[in-house]
Amino acid sequence: MKSKTMNIFKKEMREVFRDKKSLSMMLIIPILIPLVVLGMSALFDMEANTDIEEYNKVGIAYKLSDDEKNLLKEFNIDYQEGTLEEVKKAYEESKIYAYITLDDNKYTINYNEESTNSVLARTLSFNYLESWKSILQTRYLSNQKIDPNIVLNIIFIESVAEDVTNNFFGEYITGYSFLFIIMAITISATYPATDTTAGEKERGTLETLLSFPIKSRDIIVGKLMSVTTSSVITGLLSLALSLGSLAYANNAFEIYKDINIMPSVDTIILSLVIILVYSLFISGICIAIASMSKTFKEAQSALTPINFICFFPGMIAFLVNIKTNALIAIIPFLNFTQIFNDVNGGEVNILNIILMIVSSIVYITVIIWYIIKQYKSERILFNS
Repeated sequence: MKSKTMNIFKKEMREVFRDKKSLSMMLIIPILIPLVVLGMSALFDMEANTDIEEYNKVGIAYKLSDDEKNLLKEFNIDYQEGTLEEVKKAYEESKIYAYITLDDNKYTINYNEESTNSVLARTLSFNYLESWKSILQTRYLSNQKIDPNIVLNIIFIESVAEDVTNNFFGEYITGYSFLFIIMAITISATYPATDTTAGEKERGTLETLLSFPIKSRDIIVGKLMSVTTSSVITGLLSLALSLGSLAYANNAFEIYKDINIMPSVDTIILSLVIILVYSLFISGICIAIASMSKTFKEAQSALTPINFICFFPGMIAFLVNIKTNALIAIIPFLNFTQIFNDVNGGEVNILNIILMIVSSIVYITVIIWYIIKQYKSERILFNS
């Protein structure tokens, strides 16, 4: 059995390395990962280090005192004082990015939450008003012959960051880089899985292969091994490029200053385990789906949704910060990205990792059994 399976495996691997499309899927797709990591890092860095001159234009719809004008200058706010109508017009014409109104003792900051500059202008205005409030409080207490330091400093608040190894941007980048590794593996599996099943049907070579004294089990295992191998190569290359781009970004961008966005050794080891398990899992699914198709084109259409299914559950879970539990640990596609994010964030749950691996093995076993059953049935095999 082993020799026959290995012969099928060698045959399929020769086909993979001879076919330019298979090679491009296996080797070129991972190159996109550094572009994503570095591109997103550059975007975050640009937004985090935006020059204040780009968003400090604020309208003031009430009469300012000299003290307020001096404080605005201290905050480097380029203010435009005028009536409410004048300020609104300037805001609508994008000459200012936010404006402040005053009704009795209530200050209101008006801004557009869909505009980055407007949001930054709102934050700048809020900080200015907080300082102005502190000045007014100090004056009031002094007039009442009360020491402002006793009242305003009645408590002291201090923040201490412990064990800082990552930040929001770092977790975002590492999480998305792993999602793209999963997507690269999926894309890499779809083409050889299609070619080795529906492609062989269309070319008529599958009937010739089945005429040899080889069991269906040997054929399926050999084909599955070849598709899994190409997927693993893609996964390992993607991981290497991801780690390399993260290392470069860690030193190249200001947002990562004084932190380490590189995954830990535990995270890298788990990534290798997930790459192996997921490659076998997705290869089996792709072969099972493609085997039911009559032509190469039909199989490609059938496999297209897989590319979205592998990515979006993990992306949505990452964005809404879903916590991993025993149920999520056994849900295909979602469990791989969720457990990676947990370990990358320093949360190692051995039970969830075991559940992910065991459930994946069960799914893979069922998939292989189903494919072998397909190949034993000529009606299903040839779609007649």
